[in-house]
Amino acid sequence: MNIRLAPLFTALVTMGTITLPYADALAAGSDRFGISLGVFITERDSKTRIDGENPGSGTPIDLESDLGLDKSDSVFRVDGYFKFNEKHRLDFSVFDLSRTAFKQIDRDIEWDGEIYPIDTDISALFDLNIYKLAYTWSFLQRDSGYLGVTGGLYIADIGTTLAAESIGQVSGAGVTAPLPVVGMRGEYYFSDKWSFRGSAEIFAVDYGDYSGSLYDIYAGIDYQLFENMALGLGLNSVKLNVGVEKAGFNGDVDWRYDGALAFIKLNF
Repeated sequence: MNIRLAPLFTALVTMGTITLPYADALAAGSDRFGISLGVFITERDSKTRIDGENPGSGTPIDLESDLGLDKSDSVFRVDGYFKFNEKHRLDFSVFDLSRTAFKQIDRDIEWDGEIYPIDTDISALFDLNIYKLAYTWSFLQRDSGYLGVTGGLYIADIGTTLAAESIGQVSGAGVTAPLPVVGMRGEYYFSDKWSFRGSAEIFAVDYGDYSGSLYDIYAGIDYQLFENMALGLGLNSVKLNVGVEKAGFNGDVDWRYDGALAFIKLNF
């Protein structure tokens, strides 16, 4: 098991074996639907290569250091869930990690079959929209919380454009990568006010147009401020390494983002 996943899995399994001393814990988790609106403060490390007609011909570039994209950023994020019953639920997330930059490059870059010479002023646009959908079956149910296995899709909608007005060149590529993930999800109620939520999802595939791996880890604390409103803080770490070979996008994406999430959760 990946060393980064081990502590979270241990915490989730331990959670399912503890009996909560607070009688109100079950009521705290009895809602059917919830939506979280938050600010996601991210730190990113992004490496990408886009080939032209010849596989492997593109220049591997660091988007932050080579093209000047911001390494840190704050974005709006929506998360939510719907419980069919005590054992079955759907979770979803939507957020936009797109960035733009303008920089004079300090080396030659080949991108999607086009050559951008050293000292060229480059405008860069990198669209990255994330959509996550996961089903969870809770095999452990306690008054103190639940522990379940989860499976779903991590959908990365990726678009890239480089433009150099001085030499009249524009090149870009885009792909929507639906990546299947499996993992575990759980929640533990310390009291009727405080709860811990965690999840760990992984993916590895070498099939068709896609090959690579992904992990997505979340851990956070919620405080139930009112009956239908909670405040929370969380940490989310994601690493995505995918090779794509299809029309419109041929290359490698090696992206990682780690971030802190502050949110308001409405539950019904």
